[in-house]
Amino acid sequence: MPPRNPWVAVEAGADLVARQRLLRRVHKAFFSGAGGGKDESASTRSVIAASWRRSRRAGVEPEAADGCAPHELDPDSLAERREQSGLQPALPVLRQLLGAHARDAHHLLIVTDAAGHLLWVEGDRATRGLAESVDLVAGSLWSEAAAGTNAMGTALAVDHAVQVFSAEHVRAAVHGWTCSAAPLHDPRTGRLLGCVDLTGPANTVHPHSLALVTAAAQAVGGLLVPPTSADPGSTIRIEALGADNALIQLKDRTLKLSHRHSEIVVLLAARERGLSAEQLAFELFGERGKPVSARAELSRLRRLLGNTLGADPYRLTGPVEADFLEVARSIEEGRGRSALEHYPGSLLPRSDAPGIAELRRGLDAGVRSTVISSSDDTLLKRWLESPAGRDDLPGLELLLRRRPGDPTLAMLGHHAARLRFEARSPTARA
Repeated sequence: MPPRNPWVAVEAGADLVARQRLLRRVHKAFFSGAGGGKDESASTRSVIAASWRRSRRAGVEPEAADGCAPHELDPDSLAERREQSGLQPALPVLRQLLGAHARDAHHLLIVTDAAGHLLWVEGDRATRGLAESVDLVAGSLWSEAAAGTNAMGTALAVDHAVQVFSAEHVRAAVHGWTCSAAPLHDPRTGRLLGCVDLTGPANTVHPHSLALVTAAAQAVGGLLVPPTSADPGSTIRIEALGADNALIQLKDRTLKLSHRHSEIVVLLAARERGLSAEQLAFELFGERGKPVSARAELSRLRRLLGNTLGADPYRLTGPVEADFLEVARSIEEGRGRSALEHYPGSLLPRSDAPGIAELRRGLDAGVRSTVISSSDDTLLKRWLESPAGRDDLPGLELLLRRRPGDPTLAMLGHHAARLRFEARSPTARA
């Protein structure tokens, strides 16, 4: 029979071998679709049965050809997650409260973020070696949807401390383990930040493990203060037109960004709702883009911008002003003079990032269209003399037709002739 406390896996002094055998039978019956006898079904705790159903709906199978849990975070992304989690200040206290028990009982001390990523995995070398074989390593994802029923993923799913033993786990490879986890919350808002967990061999299961992690989670509550977002009143100002390196003005400083960081900041400013690592990789590198490359650049950029750069999705956290956004607004409102006055040159002109190239083409075309539709020859002349419009042959020909013989257009006439020659001559184009 299951223990009286539904969150505890076994009572003290229980026959662990018999309990494991029964759980394996129930597990096999459930995941094979064969069902089980009334007595066997009654032996499954309600919290575990509900978790099994969620795991099955998520498509988690007991036998996983690709491992027990996906490894999602490379070293740079792991460092970024740790920094953003707000959990690091609690680590010394958690080690003090649980570290000795973990070492003496051959357990692992694990801390996850709210998504179920393992941020810290600590314990003796032998236990960590065994844990590696079942993907219990920093950077892996142990949410229920990714790895099935386990104390960390289930504690996060139901927001309650829970213990999971042996074949209560969905993945068959971890039936030799037991784990106890308790959620960690922001003391100011109650928001779920992650969980703390003790994991060890199944034969070490004991109710006190759950009591320990629950007490530890409560003890560190006051230390869990996530990094604050940017001041809502602090505007971020970006200048990226006519230059290959963007300038960003923050509340207390001005930064000249690298070429790649300029591309990232512009893309995030243009996508108010933010971008995932996968989306940003595509915008930066196209089909060959890899999320790990985007995350590495974002990690380096965060060292410059701090909490101005948010995650999940990646975004700029304060109000954003940008020269190219102002031009885009002028285009939308049909204000050709304003668009041109605020357009010193194309957006990051040397960037070949697909997302930047698309934005640049859109701005160039928008300014040109707004200027031409204004029927203002003075404005059109200014466009044709600008860096973005100087090679606009159709625009040049339009102005020359409107004002034939105008001596002030002589230089533009010579330039139009050269462009026509280059268009006709393969040698000149080469």
